Amino acid sequence: MLPTRRTVEFVSSGAVSGAAVKGSDPWARVFAALYDPLLWMGERAGMGARRRDLLSRARGRTVELGSGTGLNVGYYPDDLEELILTEPEAAMRTRLARKLRRSGRRARVLDASAEQLPFEDETVDTVVSTLVLCTVDHPEPVLREIGRVLRPGGQLLFIEHVRSESPRLAQWQDRLAGPWRRFAEGCHCNRATLELIQGSELKLEDVQEASWRGEPPIIRPLILGVATKNT
Repeated sequence: MLPTRRTVEFVSSGAVSGAAVKGSDPWARVFAALYDPLLWMGERAGMGARRRDLLSRARGRTVELGSGTGLNVGYYPDDLEELILTEPEAAMRTRLARKLRRSGRRARVLDASAEQLPFEDETVDTVVSTLVLCTVDHPEPVLREIGRVLRPGGQLLFIEHVRSESPRLAQWQDRLAGPWRRFAEGCHCNRATLELIQGSELKLEDVQEASWRGEPPIIRPLILGVATKNT
């Protein structure tokens, strides 16, 4: 049986209603407009290539968490069984839908939070999380939800910025965590996301460390890789 979950709006072919956009508060609309310009340098300095390489591993029925403005859209393989892009923030969802229209890619845009995914148990082959586990209030329930929807042998593909291993930079992350969270719509720049994934039911298959060049130092430390659900 499909669990009772918050599903406000299903959208196909990249169309979002004006009423949905008005669901965002003023700063959320401003931040959505600034998002791509703020990440432009980082994308050119290597993040775009990391997205491309990681998402080439997506397969089957694929669900992306917190798709934002759609920076991943152009990197998915063409032979996916289905691509579902979830995004709970209305202003981001509007920009995501526009990017889909321009790309011509077939996908569904779904208003759903990472904490409550409207899918039956073990029905998804690939879950994608890029810069999402830093933003949710409680990442442990999100990781449990990912484990619930993944089929045995299914995979989580992730790119996340994390707490620095440098004591000095980690101290600055702690100092700036509050103002950064308010500016970046809930982003926790000092979250130890690798340890959270390791503590979940998912098994890390591959993890790499990297630096997000072109972005502020407090969000430069990155991890990227693959975690799978046991068969």
